[in-house]
Amino acid sequence: MNIIYKNISGCVNADTAAEDELELINRHTIKPLTADEVFCFTLTLCDNEIDRDSERFSIPSLIKLASLFDGRTGIADHNMKSDSQTARIFKTWIEESESEITSTGEKYTCLKARAYMPRTPKNEDLIKQIEAGIKKETSVSCSVAAVSCSVCGADLRKKGCKHRKGEVYDGKVCHTVLEEPTDAYEWSFVAVPAQPRAGVTKSFEAGEEMSIAQIKEKSGGYDSVTLSISAFGKLTDEIARLEVLAKDAELYRKGLEHQVIKLGTMAVPSLGTEEFAQICSALTSEQLSVLEKAFAESASKLFPVIPQLSGNWTKNENNNNEFKI
Repeated sequence: MNIIYKNISGCVNADTAAEDELELINRHTIKPLTADEVFCFTLTLCDNEIDRDSERFSIPSLIKLASLFDGRTGIADHNMKSDSQTARIFKTWIEESESEITSTGEKYTCLKARAYMPRTPKNEDLIKQIEAGIKKETSVSCSVAAVSCSVCGADLRKKGCKHRKGEVYDGKVCHTVLEEPTDAYEWSFVAVPAQPRAGVTKSFEAGEEMSIAQIKEKSGGYDSVTLSISAFGKLTDEIARLEVLAKDAELYRKGLEHQVIKLGTMAVPSLGTEEFAQICSALTSEQLSVLEKAFAESASKLFPVIPQLSGNWTKNENNNNEFKI
């Protein structure tokens, strides 16, 4: 499962439940709760600004996420265990700024939510931390179906493009646009958000350590993912090693193609170098190696190698003809 985490810093504001909100809250309860029994707060889930990973949600994505996050549970540090559940969203809405403009020229737009938790001895410390402004960073996890380049619109889950995230093209910063949300999983209180205001990370499972082979297997077509520090280091080392091998392989293949073209034109004179060059471009290095051996054998029969000096001669002590020019 590919999960997107978007983190917001300084976005939780605590207050009491309004009377008209109790009906929304009690949709999620078995026993109806009163205003004195619940603690409510407002939080910002995600927005449309470009983050430090050079990624952002589109406004249509935020609108879709608003319906997906309604009723979703709140946990701590994306810990999927049930005993980490602390709160639940009972209302979501889109909020658009009248004065703030994002780096892409859009009105700053964010997904807001109202959440509640029961006032119990277990939640007492957490409620105090929220009220004191200690617990105020949050992170949401969701999935999207489309990841596109902001410059050319290429679907980055199906193919790449020549544009690099973070670089400027025609005065605009290239970034990835996250679109078509398909599901919302949960939201969490986190100690240190990935970005100070909003950010996106991709993950298989939070904190999971994986080998390069496991990363390849789980990525399922190389969708966007987040790696642990250890896994990222292994991947970086592997990429560096493969880059060296790729250069060596390129030189080897060029030499192999040259040899096949040379021997091919000798063994099959009816075909020219252009024809053999086209044939070589469609073959693997292994196939080229087989073809080189076959052409070398044919060429040796058509043009046998004859030594310039004869192997059988008798020295004549009288005239020394073998030394005369």
